[in-house]
Amino acid sequence: MVNISERLQADILWRAHVKMMVWVTWMFTTFAAGLFAILVFQRMTYPLFWEDLIYYLNLRKVGKALKSRMQRGVITYLDSFLYQAKKMPDKAFIVFEGQTLTYQDVDKRSNQFAKVFRTKGGLKKGDIVALLMSNEPDFICVWFGLSKLGCEVAFLNFNIKSKSLLYCFESCGAKSLVVGADLVSSLGEVLPSLKENAIEVWVTDIGCPHEGVNTLLDKVEQASDMALPDCPRADLMSNFLFIFTSGTTGLPKAARVGHLKAVMCMAFLRLCGARSDDNIYITLPLYHMTASLLGIGGCIQLGATCILKKKFSASQFWKDCVKHNVTVFQYVGELCRYLVNQPVVPEERAHKVRVAAGSGLRADVWREFARRFGKINVREAYGLTEASIGFVNYTNEIGPIGRAGYFNKLNMPFEFLSCDPQTYEPIRTDSGRCVKANKGETGLLVAPVSVMNPFLGYAGNTLQSEKKLLRDVFKEGDVYFNTGDLMLQDHRDFVYFRDRIGDTFRWKGENVATTEVSEILGSLEFLQEVNVYGVTVPGYEGRAGMAAIVLKMDQKLDGKKLYNHLVQSLPAYSWPWFLRIQTSIDVTETFKQQKRKLVQEGFSPEAVQESLYFLDLSQRDYVPLTQSLHDDIVSGKIRL
Repeated sequence: MVNISERLQADILWRAHVKMMVWVTWMFTTFAAGLFAILVFQRMTYPLFWEDLIYYLNLRKVGKALKSRMQRGVITYLDSFLYQAKKMPDKAFIVFEGQTLTYQDVDKRSNQFAKVFRTKGGLKKGDIVALLMSNEPDFICVWFGLSKLGCEVAFLNFNIKSKSLLYCFESCGAKSLVVGADLVSSLGEVLPSLKENAIEVWVTDIGCPHEGVNTLLDKVEQASDMALPDCPRADLMSNFLFIFTSGTTGLPKAARVGHLKAVMCMAFLRLCGARSDDNIYITLPLYHMTASLLGIGGCIQLGATCILKKKFSASQFWKDCVKHNVTVFQYVGELCRYLVNQPVVPEERAHKVRVAAGSGLRADVWREFARRFGKINVREAYGLTEASIGFVNYTNEIGPIGRAGYFNKLNMPFEFLSCDPQTYEPIRTDSGRCVKANKGETGLLVAPVSVMNPFLGYAGNTLQSEKKLLRDVFKEGDVYFNTGDLMLQDHRDFVYFRDRIGDTFRWKGENVATTEVSEILGSLEFLQEVNVYGVTVPGYEGRAGMAAIVLKMDQKLDGKKLYNHLVQSLPAYSWPWFLRIQTSIDVTETFKQQKRKLVQEGFSPEAVQESLYFLDLSQRDYVPLTQSLHDDIVSGKIRL
C-alpha cells in the first residue's frame, strides 16, 4: 500500500510539473510573441527609438558629470582646464609644429602672461581685450592668462581689413589688443586710429618695428610661472568671450558668449564619440567657436591631446593624420570637399581616424568621403555662436544635421515655424500666435530663451540683438531666439538644413534653397565646386538662379548633360539660368561660401570677366552669354 501511495503521489507531482512546464512555456511564448510584436511595431513606427534613447541617456550622463564637477568647484571653462592641469599635468595638451606643451606647460605659461598683463598693463576683471592671432600655442596661453585676470576676450578674424577691424573694436568696447608676431605687418594702416582711441597694443614678440607697441615675450620670460593667488571667480551666467560672426553679408557682429554656453560646448566631442586617449586634429582658426570652444574645449573636457595646425592644408591633411596618429578631426563648411578633390595618396587609407565631427557637410560630398577614406564615423552637427540650440546626427544616415524626436526635445526645446515665403517672417494667426510647420515642410528654427539657452545679444548693436528675438510666439510673454535658419523635419524625425535666410531666394512664386540646388549640381562628375545664388533680372519679380562653378581638372562644361540632370532632379523654378565659370570659389576662413560679391556683379559680361553661360531652353543646353544675348534678356526680347 505504501508503494502504491508513493507512486500515486509521484504521478500527481509529475502531472503538476508537466502542467506547470506547459503553463511556463505558454507564458514565455506569449511574452516572447508580445515582445516580438512590440519590437516589430517599434521598428515600423519608431525605428530609431534605441538610438534616440541612448543619445538622450548619454546627454544625461554628461549633464550629471558636469553637475558633479560644479559641486566640486569646477564651474567655468577655465576651471575645467585648471582641473585637468592639476589632474594630469604631464599629459600632452598641444602639439604644434614639432613643439609639445603639456597641460601644466600651458597653465604655467598662461600664469606668466597674466602677471605681465596685470603688472605692466594694469588689466583687471571686466576689462575687454581683443586678440588678433593665428593658430599657435600662445593664442591659448594668452587667452587663458587674460581669463585668469577675469578679462573678457574678443577673438578677431585675422583676415578682416582695417575698416572692419576698427568696427570690431568699437562694437565690443575693447581697450587693449594683443597681436601675434606674424600679424604685426597688418597693424600699419590702423595703428594711428588705435592710438587715437587710446587702445593699448601688445605684440607676442621681443621687439616691434612700430613705435608705441608693447612687447610681450621679453617680459613673459622674466615673469614667475606660479599660480596667481587671487584669481577672480566668474559668474556662470556672465559673459566669457566675444566671437564675431563671419560677416558674409555685412560687417561682423560681436556675439556675446557666456560662461554657461562655453561649458556646454565642451561636451560636443564627447557626444560625438571622442575619448581621453584621442589625438584631435584642429586645423580651423581658433578665433572661430568651432575650434576654440568645441575643439580646444572638447580636448580639455576629455583630457585629450590637440594636434594644432596653423592653417588647413588639403595636400598635407592625411599625411599629418598618419604622422601624429590622429583619431578625431574637426571639419566645417567645404573642408571635406577639398579633401575629396585631392589626388589619391597612400595616407588617406593608412590613417587611424575614426571620428570626423563638424558641420556644413553636403550629402554629395559626404557619400564620396565615406566611400574614399575608409570607416570614419561622420558626426554632422548644427550649432550657433549666439545661442545653445544645436543638433548632432548620431546615426549613420547621410544628409541630416540631427534628430527632432521626443527625446531630443527633452534635452533642448525647439520648434519649426511656418513663415511667409517672401519676407520669411513667422506666420501668425488672427490671435497673433505663430504656427508650427508640419513634418515635410520647411520651417524657421526657433528656440525658447531660457536659463539653459540664454541670448546675451550682440555687443554694441541693440537693434540687431532685438531682431533675433521673437515675442508672444505661442503665448503672451514668451520669448524665442530666431536662428534665421530654415530647416525641414521629415516623417522619420530627421532634421535637414535647408538654407539661411538671405541665401534663399524666390523665383516664379517659389522659394529656391541654394544648398539643395548646389547639392544636386555637385553630383555631376565634371563639377568640382558649386555656389548657387539669385540675381535680379529687369522686368521680373524675385531673383533668377545663377551658379558659380569650378570644373574638375581636365574637364569641360557639358551643358546638355547638366540640362538633362536638372530635368530629372529639380523643379524648373530651381534651375540656374546663368552659370559663371571660376577657377576657385571664394570662401571665408571657416569655409563658408561667399555670395555677396557674386550677387552684386550679377550676369553682366561687362561686370564679370569670367566665362558666363545662359540656359537656352530651345537648345536644351547652356550657351555662352554674349553681350548681345545679355541685352536681349535685359530688354525682355528673350523671356525667362
